[in-house]
Amino acid sequence: MITLKNYSKFVVFVEDSMSLALNKISENKSRIIFVVTSGGHLEGVLTDGDVRRWLVSSNEINLDVSVSKVMNRNYASVAHDAPREKVMAMLTPSILALPMVDDNHRLVGVTLPRTLRLDVGARAIAEDAPCFIIAEIGNNHNGSLEAAINLIDLAANAGVDCAKFQMRDMKTLYHKHEKHGDAGEDLGAQYTLDLLAKFQLSDDDLYRAFDHCAKRGLEPMCTPWDEASLEKLEAYGVPGYKVASADFTNHALLSQIASKQKPMLCSTGMSTEAEISESVRHLEFVGAPYVLLHCNSTYPTPDKDVNLRYMQHLRGLSRGLVGYSGHERGIHVPIAAVALGAKVIEKHFTTDRGMEGNDHKVSILPDELTAMVQAIRQIEVAMGTEEARTISQGELMNREVLAKSLVAGQDIPAGVEITEAMLDTKSPGKGLQPNRLRDLVGHKLSAGKVKGDFFFESDISSMGVTARNYSFDARWGIPVRYHDFDKLLSMSNMDLVEIHLSYKDMNEDFHKYIPEPLDLGLVIHAPELFAGDHTLDLCTSDEDYRRHSVKELARVAELTRKLAPYFKKTERPCIVANVGGFTHHGHLSRMEAMALYEKVHASLQEIDLSGVEIIPQTMPPYPWHFGGQQFHNIFTHGDEIVEFCEKFGMRICLDVSHSKLSCNHQKVSLASFLTKVAPYTAHYHIADAKGVDGEGLQIGEGEIDWMEFFSIYKKGSPNATFIPEIWQGHKNNGEGAWIALERLEEFANASGAGASNISNNVPYEKSA
Repeated sequence: MITLKNYSKFVVFVEDSMSLALNKISENKSRIIFVVTSGGHLEGVLTDGDVRRWLVSSNEINLDVSVSKVMNRNYASVAHDAPREKVMAMLTPSILALPMVDDNHRLVGVTLPRTLRLDVGARAIAEDAPCFIIAEIGNNHNGSLEAAINLIDLAANAGVDCAKFQMRDMKTLYHKHEKHGDAGEDLGAQYTLDLLAKFQLSDDDLYRAFDHCAKRGLEPMCTPWDEASLEKLEAYGVPGYKVASADFTNHALLSQIASKQKPMLCSTGMSTEAEISESVRHLEFVGAPYVLLHCNSTYPTPDKDVNLRYMQHLRGLSRGLVGYSGHERGIHVPIAAVALGAKVIEKHFTTDRGMEGNDHKVSILPDELTAMVQAIRQIEVAMGTEEARTISQGELMNREVLAKSLVAGQDIPAGVEITEAMLDTKSPGKGLQPNRLRDLVGHKLSAGKVKGDFFFESDISSMGVTARNYSFDARWGIPVRYHDFDKLLSMSNMDLVEIHLSYKDMNEDFHKYIPEPLDLGLVIHAPELFAGDHTLDLCTSDEDYRRHSVKELARVAELTRKLAPYFKKTERPCIVANVGGFTHHGHLSRMEAMALYEKVHASLQEIDLSGVEIIPQTMPPYPWHFGGQQFHNIFTHGDEIVEFCEKFGMRICLDVSHSKLSCNHQKVSLASFLTKVAPYTAHYHIADAKGVDGEGLQIGEGEIDWMEFFSIYKKGSPNATFIPEIWQGHKNNGEGAWIALERLEEFANASGAGASNISNNVPYEKSA
């Protein structure tokens, strides 16, 4: 438990408004406040539950109403001098916070259950927050402010959260501070005092170092070795304190630091089990907000002495968050600590392990610090959750290619009961998995299957839809391949088709599939992958690779010109292209990305685009290419896309799913992105999305607000076309596309953007 003597953020007065009370509840993050009179007498409590009940029961919400009208007068409290055991017993799961009162029932303190969140400046230490990474500079600046600032810069560049120092008042801390060369002292003390005398920063220089931390976006922390140093640091305003292992048994200093009510990160090195337990009890008694750091104070710590699993034992002792402060060589142990649940990592670092001083010898170098931070962040992402397992996008792609499906082993007429003898198991895995055999046996099909046909979920459930004519206030179509073109075309009233080409399709005679001109519009989707495992990239630094990409896209343009006369509603067909700009190991800087846009345009200038229009597709931050997941750097940011289109007079294909993922990654709203980019959009790919890499989801199964989307679409790009681009939507006679169109039609009509279907006689817009 934690007892707060400074409890102002938990208090409002009886005459205060509900508006003020709600702000206080949000501010203290404990979902509760206490209501007192001007004399401090406790009158009631207000929890977020009380607020909800008030909102539900009120006919008219008035936030100016007095909090006394809403507060709960039935609450638990405890005497300020009650035994600790009694207080802890009262902190049941239903008690958010316990008010402590004096003999006159005046509020004198607030006791909280053991907190699982500490705020160090702008950063949180919490179960659901990234690990708080501390670059321990200590005295590795060797008394130089210039060196300290350099170390801060290197730490910031590495991506840590905090740079930490140490402060000692030599006069009050050491009984022979003026005689650090005294031959009567032990050798260790002589050496340590000598280093400290030479290498301490002055108070003013240390404050300047703190100021520089703030400029670089780091939280400055410091270890106060004595009360005098603590008071100086408190006067400066550091956001939290580190307690050195050597002081973990110094209960007087622990009490003094705890009185500041700021986060305390306490190393437990040098202490026995009994001493740790005793200090934990003391920290809780004085109401300290703390995190225990597992530590072995040997310099360097041998691997056999690290005993990393003890960190889990510390979690049990404190019933709170834990971390790790390491003095071993290398970076692997801190990374492992994060995998075991450490929410704080502290590691010494230097620019030269050969410099004078013990800490230098066990410190990591700047490039190692960078590698450690990157590895920790990768581990945090990889840890995931304990929720039910779902199949990732990459696994779905591989599952289709590598897995097997149930197929018809013979012709099966409609209405005939399926037997096991009628079925076979074949690759690829585009239909029902083999484990669904029992679901299929005994079932009667509503539509027959011919030998080799796949089975789908809709064959054994009512989830399927039947294609029909759809009504949108926009020209729309569906994605097709040559081989399913004719069949899908007869199923609905589409205005256009988007032909998705594979590199093998490039060598096909399209006349076999499209022998006569059609009363349709045309969009072409260029292959992403070409023969020889070549992924299209118009802006790669590999000049031979770029030229090959240009050559392949030129072939797509030539084929499109040949196809155009067979689609009477298109004068200048668009070619959707993923133009490249991906990297394998991380995202590029904005400056590097902007250079890629220039290369894309330069590459397009080398292609004969007469009669066609290339429209680059917007991309997700982590696209799935055939070689695996990559990092995408262009056509992901709205401002950059607008700049590209205006500078080079181009339009784009706005893939809504891709762009939602990019917006999630950038922590910006999809609505703001759409509003900027819609005026430059010739064509939309429409699918839902979730997270940062959950692309191509069925409409309504992700995070996109479709009514909002259609409203922006109608205003920003009224002449743009669209297709549903659902992952595997083409399977089972385009079932995914038909389901998407059913749902999209509902959203479009509800938003006022789908009242009527534009006539098929309106030609596809000719590009400017």
